[in-house]
Amino acid sequence: MANIKSQIKRNKQNEVRRLRNKATKSEIKTRVKTAVAAAGTGADNADEAVRTAMKRLDKAANKGVIHKNQAARRKSRLMKRLAGLTSGS
Repeated sequence: MANIKSQIKRNKQNEVRRLRNKATKSEIKTRVKTAVAAAGTGADNADEAVRTAMKRLDKAANKGVIHKNQAARRKSRLMKRLAGLTSGS
């Protein structure tokens, strides 16, 4: 356990950030999964689900939760996956 005041504060800040980042990452995974499932079944709200997933990825990159290149890579893979699902059906 830290004895220095500034380090105690830093530990508290890190914990708050860790929990916030964890929630954001979890939401991203959920949105991507929903988008893939919606596209796979050909649901009416598939394009809306994809748009939401993209938005969450961009927002996470802007906030620094994930790196901007990681966001770009995930978006690219998502679009590639959706293209494969729609052309295969």
